[in-house]
Amino acid sequence: MSWSTIRLGDLIEIKHGFAFKSKFFDSQGHYIVLTPGNCYERGGLKLRGDKEKFYSGEIPENYLLNEGDLLVVMTDLVNSAPILGGALIIPENDRFLHNQRLGLVEITDRTKIDKLFLFHLLNTTAYRGQVRGSASGATVRHTSPGRIKDCRLTIPNDMQVQRKIGETLTNYNDLIENNRRRIQLLEESARLLYQEWFVHLRFPGHERVKITDGVPEGWEPTILPEVIEVNPRTPVEKSKEIWYVPMSSLSETSMTANTAVFERRTKHTNVKFQKNDVLLARITPCLENGKTGYAYFLDDDEVACGSTEFIVLRGRRVPSEFVYCLARSYPFRENAIKSMTGSSGRQRVQSACFEKYKVPLPPRHILEEFVLVVRNNFDQIRNLMAQNARLAQARDLLLPKLMSGELTV
Repeated sequence: MSWSTIRLGDLIEIKHGFAFKSKFFDSQGHYIVLTPGNCYERGGLKLRGDKEKFYSGEIPENYLLNEGDLLVVMTDLVNSAPILGGALIIPENDRFLHNQRLGLVEITDRTKIDKLFLFHLLNTTAYRGQVRGSASGATVRHTSPGRIKDCRLTIPNDMQVQRKIGETLTNYNDLIENNRRRIQLLEESARLLYQEWFVHLRFPGHERVKITDGVPEGWEPTILPEVIEVNPRTPVEKSKEIWYVPMSSLSETSMTANTAVFERRTKHTNVKFQKNDVLLARITPCLENGKTGYAYFLDDDEVACGSTEFIVLRGRRVPSEFVYCLARSYPFRENAIKSMTGSSGRQRVQSACFEKYKVPLPPRHILEEFVLVVRNNFDQIRNLMAQNARLAQARDLLLPKLMSGELTV
């Protein structure tokens, strides 16, 4: 099998998107303006739920994306995993708009390169390294169509081989994406139940319970520090090698974390936590964007450390599942966001905002019933994330070997 080194610009063109700057809705509308945040670190379309930007203005038809369109990220994100140069493909849908920070890839010679193969090629370290090496910008890295087109990569000359490579790697991505959808549904179910019982106060038997000043009869009127520890002390042996969890590993929409970017460290940060603790981003824009994690990835007796921009929450009189759902609730987050102080772009949550935050404590039997329902969801999410970690590891091992010809299909 023969291979050739090509310049991407000899096979593709890249078209800039439109500068959508107004008429956005945060959580309604039909057309989603895609941004770099809609690309996973390893490539692929990432839907962000209520974090999407929905556009309500007149639609410029030239920037309405079609099924199968291939896009590349032109601008990196702040405080997130590097995605510059990453690629995504539009699914069967008519609701996505092409933002100027993404480039639309058009293949000019379809006899030389297959689109699905090209998608995976654009997510290799060989390509990403060239893009990052030529990028500009101190705080936020960005690239241009010309720089991407100047990348030189080696590809198989046989189109059939390209198609087989693309299909093999896509099978892994499809399994991972199916698991992501299941995780999303499981978490949404748990959070909706929390909201129904503990925000709207429609818990089992609520019809027979009198509510006074927002506290149902039989519930204890408490403030957050009485039921949840904020930044609890978690000792660990000095210089012991433990996991370090960066801010970039947390998801904006779910409890999941990208364990592939964790590091082993002997020098610990002051932010330490244990299994099932909740990690809340305290810095802008991470908190507003939704970065919140659940330390499902640790063993029972394990301690990890993390970004100094985390606030650690640990249940004292309530279960960890309750703590996580509380941390994801709108009233809790709004209270934290309103407390932020500091210079523009570096504002942080003030711990004092939790001191008087009201958390009516339900009777034990209601908490136990809540846990009985949602713990199964949390356990399934934990298992699905473990599956995805193994699938991603296998895919990432295959990707460079297939793309270099070390392995054949």
